[in-house]
Amino acid sequence: MVSLLIAGAVIVTSCKDKETPAAVQLEVPVVEVIQQDVALESEYTGQTYGESDVEIRTRVEGWVLSMNFKEGSFVKKGQVLYTIDPLPYRNRVNEAEAALAEANAMMIKAKNDMERIEPLAAIGAVSQRELVAAKASYESSKAMVTSTEASLRNAKIELGYCNVEAPISGMIGISSVKPGDYVTKGPQFVINTVSSIDNIRVRFTISEIEYIRITRLMKEMNVSIGERGDVVKMVLADGSLYPVKGRMNFADRQVDPTTGAMTLEAQFRNDDNLLRPGQYVKIRLITEFRNKSLLIPQRAVSEMQGLFQVFAVADSNKLVLKLIKPGPRYNMSYIVEQGLTQGDKIVIGGTQMLRSGSVINPVIKTWSPDSTNISSITN
Repeated sequence: MVSLLIAGAVIVTSCKDKETPAAVQLEVPVVEVIQQDVALESEYTGQTYGESDVEIRTRVEGWVLSMNFKEGSFVKKGQVLYTIDPLPYRNRVNEAEAALAEANAMMIKAKNDMERIEPLAAIGAVSQRELVAAKASYESSKAMVTSTEASLRNAKIELGYCNVEAPISGMIGISSVKPGDYVTKGPQFVINTVSSIDNIRVRFTISEIEYIRITRLMKEMNVSIGERGDVVKMVLADGSLYPVKGRMNFADRQVDPTTGAMTLEAQFRNDDNLLRPGQYVKIRLITEFRNKSLLIPQRAVSEMQGLFQVFAVADSNKLVLKLIKPGPRYNMSYIVEQGLTQGDKIVIGGTQMLRSGSVINPVIKTWSPDSTNISSITN
């Protein structure tokens, strides 16, 4: 019995000698709530157009003899694009030249007759009636010369139209006719289009309310629609941001009464010819300024049944679950309208492993809300 008591005392003494291990605190990345002025952007869908999109139509009818360009290439103003059979129009020029020569001969004869009769009429050798007839014949022959000269000019113009020239310098599209096709003239018969793409226009629509807000904002920025002010961004179909900012070109004269929308146009430089007419792009415009906004990373926020919450670090590194009211998004951040103050520390990432009241080992990270990439959060 004594030996059992001694053994028990030894066991109790040895247990007291061992220290209880401290709980290991979880290292958690933490950022501070940042306060700064923010320019908010709105996004609109638009379509691109060339600086000038000129449709090519023929002014004469005939058979296409040649196509003197490569489809999809650049052409220069005045370059001959198509040749239409000129033979019928060259014949008309020849006919007009012959008619003009005949008219000139008739005019010379009438003039000579008048000059011969005038002195005779002065001495009474011929009647005044013959003199009047001679003068009328001369005036009629002059009018005939003028008419045939106009016909000749018109025939030469039509002959020149057999060479269809590029109206502007730019990129030409796919031809709707080929050599051997018969073309007719008329506004409905478009054989190709040339687009000047040194500058690209983008047209998009906004609501009447947005137009009023944008106009007021541009006035505050001392920029008017149509003036130089590179304030427009463009996002391409692959999601990349076009490297050159554009400027507002114009706004339509009225709001469409059927849709309540207004058409706006922006213009972008296209020095590398990346942009082409007909593309669908997204336009970003600054539509609102917010002063002293509180910003947090989007990845710090969790949502549950319409409630937005973050883990904030309180005294003694204890976590507190806070409900917040997020405002508009800014890049990869939220503007916080309620629930946080400047300098508050919040947890980013891994929130599913945390509980309110847990004590953590915070690892402070720095971040920039102006970056579109969350990787800007660093040690």
